[in-house]
Amino acid sequence: MTAALWNPVTLGDIPLEHRLAMAPMTRDRSTPEGVPTELNAEYYAQRASMALIITEGTQPSADGQGYLLTPGIHSEQHIAGWRKVADAVHEAGGRMVIQLMHTGRISHPDNTLHGRRPVAPSEVRPAGAMFTASGPQEMPVPRELSTQEVAATVDDYRRAAAAAIEAGADGVEIHGANGYLVHQFLSSNANLRTDRYGGSVENRIRFAVEVATAVADEIGAGRTGFRISPGNPFNDIVEADTAELYPALVGALAPLGLAYLHIAHGGDEQLLRSLRDAWPTAVVLNRGGADLDARVADIEAGLADVITVGAMALANPDLVERVRSGAPLNTPDPSTFYGGGEAGYTDYPKLPATIG
Repeated sequence: MTAALWNPVTLGDIPLEHRLAMAPMTRDRSTPEGVPTELNAEYYAQRASMALIITEGTQPSADGQGYLLTPGIHSEQHIAGWRKVADAVHEAGGRMVIQLMHTGRISHPDNTLHGRRPVAPSEVRPAGAMFTASGPQEMPVPRELSTQEVAATVDDYRRAAAAAIEAGADGVEIHGANGYLVHQFLSSNANLRTDRYGGSVENRIRFAVEVATAVADEIGAGRTGFRISPGNPFNDIVEADTAELYPALVGALAPLGLAYLHIAHGGDEQLLRSLRDAWPTAVVLNRGGADLDARVADIEAGLADVITVGAMALANPDLVERVRSGAPLNTPDPSTFYGGGEAGYTDYPKLPATIG
């Protein structure tokens, strides 16, 4: 593997020993109250040799929860749980940022403790079903956030970022991708608002920029990352103006001096290059489905400073050692991706220890 992968790099205030990082992956193994457990700490600590761990999506508020058994970062119990995780990762020599993920309309009341309707930019029901304890159910029409509630939601992100740092995380990543709340505001089908957060591109990017500004003000821009997925239709998202939307968003975020921009690449190579050229700090790139050689080529081509991998890191707690040595990789088991216990979570085998 090319030496470019192993060169140190710094993301804002976060120094990394190399450039192979772990992508955020929902695993649904927290308590029903959203508190990370000792099992979660073990899972992340096993993967501490990754340059950076970006945790699973973590709700910044009670209304931010969409799935069963996902963690939160908005209570003292959550902070205590995440502190166990952060301490374990740091003791193993790793770095970790907590991804702040408000799912917005991608939710169901049965998956939350409060049982309320999901909230969203507009009252537009997403297509598809949500998995619940009683099986798949149609997602309800969400409740539209008032203009005042949008501002309150920005404050939720601010407080969650502060809680993440209190828990010992090295920073946070704002999830602006994959059809969740920030992405819903960006979209042209989930956002039908007529106030200052809807309509024009300038208005639709406003929530994202306000969230990023609030978080950066609270914990420092050098500890704040932002994830986007241009053109990704996941979770019933339509972007009718991607080529205009994302340069505008990146242009508005750039002056904040964030630690990094995390791009989940959707296949538009021209757009990817233009966003890379417009972004003043580090770019973290996830080229889903590509092999590792193709991902490393993005570093060599100047498209990425750091690359993230998901299933490879999930199935190989010692992925860095395997890649360095050319050892074969474990095969991920999709049947154990979501929910459950140790199986498919902390029991993937490591390479035998060597003596000498």
